Amino acid sequence: MSAKTGHSNTGTAPSDRPAGIKEASIHPIPTKSNGVQRNLKTRHVSMIALGGCIGTGLFMTSGSTISKAGPGGGLVAYIAMGIMVYFLMTSLGELATNQPVSGSFATYNAKYVDPALGFAMGWNYWFNWAITVAVDISTAALLIQYWLPHTPGWVWSMLVLAVIFLINALTVSAFGETEYWLSLIKVVTVIIFLILGFCMIFGIMFHPAVGFSNFTYKDAPFVGGFPAILSVFLIAGFSFQGTELIGVTAGESEDPEHAVPKAIRSVFWRLLIFYMLSIFVIAAIIPYTSPNLLSAANGDIAMSPFTLVFKRAGLAAAASVMNVIVLTAVLSSANSGMYASTRMLYSLAEEGYAPKIFGRTTKHGIPMASLIVTTIISLATFGSSIFGEKIYMWLVAASGLTGFIAWVGIAISHFRFRRAFIRQGHKVSELKYHAKLFPLGPILALILCIIVIGGQNIDAFIHWDWQQIGITYIGLPLVLILYFGYKIKNHTHIIPLDEVDVSPSDLSKEHQGAEA
Repeated sequence: MSAKTGHSNTGTAPSDRPAGIKEASIHPIPTKSNGVQRNLKTRHVSMIALGGCIGTGLFMTSGSTISKAGPGGGLVAYIAMGIMVYFLMTSLGELATNQPVSGSFATYNAKYVDPALGFAMGWNYWFNWAITVAVDISTAALLIQYWLPHTPGWVWSMLVLAVIFLINALTVSAFGETEYWLSLIKVVTVIIFLILGFCMIFGIMFHPAVGFSNFTYKDAPFVGGFPAILSVFLIAGFSFQGTELIGVTAGESEDPEHAVPKAIRSVFWRLLIFYMLSIFVIAAIIPYTSPNLLSAANGDIAMSPFTLVFKRAGLAAAASVMNVIVLTAVLSSANSGMYASTRMLYSLAEEGYAPKIFGRTTKHGIPMASLIVTTIISLATFGSSIFGEKIYMWLVAASGLTGFIAWVGIAISHFRFRRAFIRQGHKVSELKYHAKLFPLGPILALILCIIVIGGQNIDAFIHWDWQQIGITYIGLPLVLILYFGYKIKNHTHIIPLDEVDVSPSDLSKEHQGAEA
C-alpha cells in the first residue's frame, strides 16, 4: 500500500476526525511508489475522453432520436445533454486537477460529502463497468458472427475478454496506446461521414443535391412536442456516458494539471460538434419517417444511419465497413470498462472500503488482484447470459443508471468542494483549473441528471407495471442500500464545510517518493 501524504487545511487533529472518515479518504493518495504509475500522456487522456463517448450510441441509436422527436427534437436533445455534460466535465476537471486520483469522483464523494457516499458510489461504479464488459464481449461476438455466422459466439466472447485482460495486465501505457488508436478509428470515421454527408446535402460530387427538405417533411422539424424531446434525452444521455473517464485517467496522467483541462476544453467542443453535425447530416439525408432509423437502434448494422449514408455515397461494402467500426467501438468500450472498474476497485482498497489485497500493484503499476476479480465478475455475468437469462437481464438493468448516478455524485461533490474552498478563506484563483458559471453549472447538471433518471420509464409508472419499474430503477435502491448500510455501520455523517479537506495533491512528493 502506498504511504499517505498531505495534510488538512482545517487544522483538525487526527483525534478530531469526523466519525467514519478513514485516513486514506482525508489525505491525498500518492500514485507512485508501490502504486499506480503516471504513464498516460496528454494525447492518451484527450483521445480516451473523446473516444469514450463516440460509440454505438452515435453509430447505431442516434437515428432513433430523429425517428421519435424529428430532426429538430433530436438536435435539441443532444444540445441539452451536451451542455449538461460540459458542466459536469468542468466540475470534474476542477476536482481532478486539485486531487488527481484513480478513484476520481468516488474519492471526491467521500472527501467532500460523506464517506458513505464514496463507498456507495465506488462499489456501484465498479459493479456497473464489470457488468458492461460482459455486455460488450457478448456484443462483440454478435458483430464477429456477421462475417462468421456458423461459429459459436461464446468462443469469440472469451477471445475478446482474454485480449482485453492482457492489454490491461501489461502497463497503463499499453492500455492508453490501445485506446488511443481504437478511438482514432472512430473519430476518423465520423469525419469521413460528415464530409460525405455535406457533399451529398450540397450536391458536391453527388447529384442531385439532397438539400434540407427533410427538415420540413410532414411534421418535422419537431415531432411529438416536448414529451418526445424528453424521451430522447435518455438516448442522448446514454450516448455521452463515459465522459467521466477523464477523472479516472487523471490518477495515472503524466501531467494531470495540464492534460485534464486540455482534454475537457478540446473534447467537449469536438464531441458536441461531432454529435450535432452527425444528427444534422442524418436528419437531412434520411427522413424521420424511415423505419430504418429504428431498425438500427435494434442492432441491425445494415440499417445504421452511417451505413445508409455510406451506401448512398457509393460504398458497396458499407455494411461490412460499419461492422468493423462498431466492433472497434465495442472493443474500446470493453477496454475502457475493464480499466475503469479495475482502478475503481483499487481505489476502494486504498480508501479502506475493500480488502487491502486489491490495492496492491505489480512493478508496472497494475492492480492485478483488482483486474483478476473484475474479469471473474465479467465472466460470471457473461455466463449468466447463457445459463440464466433472467439473472443476466436484472444484472444489466441494475447497471443501467450507474453512469447518471455517478454524474449526480460529481455535481454534488463539486458544489460542496467549491463552497468549502471559499468558506475556508481560499480564492478561486488558487485553483489550477476552475469551472465556469459556478454554482449554476453543477446545479443545472444535477437537475438535468435527476430529470433523466426519473424519466427513464415513465410509461411503467403510468401503467403501474411493477416489473418494468423494478427492472428500470433497480440501480437506485442498490445505491441507497450501500449508502445507508455503510452509514449505519460506521456512524458517518455529512462533513461540515469547515472540516472538508480541500488541500491539493502535491505531485512533487509523488515523484520524490518514486525516485527514492
